[in-house]
Amino acid sequence: MLNISNNPIKEFDFDRYRSGSVIFSISYFRQFNRFLFVVFCVLMVMLFLPWTQNIVGKGYVTTLQPDKRPQSIQSPIPGRIDAWFVREGDLVEKGDTLLKISEVKSDYFDPNLVARTRQQLQAKQKSVEAYSAKVQALEAQISALQRERSLKINQTENKLIQVRLYVQNDSIKWEAAKTDKAIAQTRFERIQNLYTEGLKATREVEEKRLKLREAEAELIGAANRYQNAQNEVLIAATEIDRLQASYLDKLSKARSDRATALSAQFETEGAVAKLKNKLANYRQRLALQYVTAPQKGYVNKALKGGIGETFKEGDKLVSIMPADYQIAVETYIRPIDMPLLKVGETARVEFDGWPAIVFSGWPNVSYGTYGAQVVAIENYISENDLYRVLLAPDPQDHPWPEKVRIGSGARTIALLSEVPVWYELWRQLNGFPPDYYTIETDNKLTQN
Repeated sequence: MLNISNNPIKEFDFDRYRSGSVIFSISYFRQFNRFLFVVFCVLMVMLFLPWTQNIVGKGYVTTLQPDKRPQSIQSPIPGRIDAWFVREGDLVEKGDTLLKISEVKSDYFDPNLVARTRQQLQAKQKSVEAYSAKVQALEAQISALQRERSLKINQTENKLIQVRLYVQNDSIKWEAAKTDKAIAQTRFERIQNLYTEGLKATREVEEKRLKLREAEAELIGAANRYQNAQNEVLIAATEIDRLQASYLDKLSKARSDRATALSAQFETEGAVAKLKNKLANYRQRLALQYVTAPQKGYVNKALKGGIGETFKEGDKLVSIMPADYQIAVETYIRPIDMPLLKVGETARVEFDGWPAIVFSGWPNVSYGTYGAQVVAIENYISENDLYRVLLAPDPQDHPWPEKVRIGSGARTIALLSEVPVWYELWRQLNGFPPDYYTIETDNKLTQN
């Protein structure tokens, strides 16, 4: 040692004190060595004790069914709060009225809006009935015109057939008149030749000339009658065409009137449908002025308070906690641990506010934890970069506390395979994930 300082070093005498004499004695070192040996042996034994690998997560208490979780009630229409019928903490049944609201839009201020809309609907329905009656009348008129047209055309066609028969008769008479005139002409020429030879008297010649003139007159009359009969045929055929055109015009006008009436009827029926829709909407909107409970539960908090406060559509008015529910725990695990969990695996849950002594590797000696089963694992990562896991009570374990509230914190321990303590220490030091579950199957029996 260098003598840098001028102060001398004085040696301390430990033997002057009892503790010093004990510590620096040979027996003390022997006892301390025995203690270290025992501790070492205990630690070595503990390194070979079984350790249950686990995945620890943090979460909170929720409900197993989505429809039994706390919910807020919104109003689908904007309005103003008129009256409250419940207080915070009240138990309400499904359909109980929570509060009454009134309209804030000027389109719905009329208190008799539903009655007036119903009157408009009734008026439009009567218009539909009137148009329907008009359509029926026009259809009856069209049917009458079609029947009348058939009768008239049949009558004219019969007349045409009759006139054609007259033409045939007059044609035959005309041919007979031609024959009679030729015979009379031949007789007149023969008697005239005999008269020239002096064989016949003048009286006979005059008689034959008279017969000839009568035959010529009959021929002209037959020709006139035949011509008149042909004209009657043309007139009858023209009458048929005229009747067709006349009734076609009448029928077209009646069909046009019917189409116009049908168009007006369909348009009025559309207006009736719109009014029915509007009336149903007004009735539904009137029913929405009373906000009711969607299910049995407790009124947690009035999110909009006071009287006369206005709100927009979709604003939250009051929150309700369902009364009948089954609790569960929603916890979050790291992505590295997510492949280790499967639906149906067991876990332990520690609730905030409930005393517990937890040895994560030895769940059998832990106190204050409750059994759980994995019922759902989220397939997509959450916003906190963790995967969501839903745990339900294990039916084979003791039940969860009844006083646990929804939303309280929870600490979860998912149980994996059993390994020695030294292996778990080695895994933790190296940052390896826990071992995967290995499902034991009767492979030997299968092979045999």
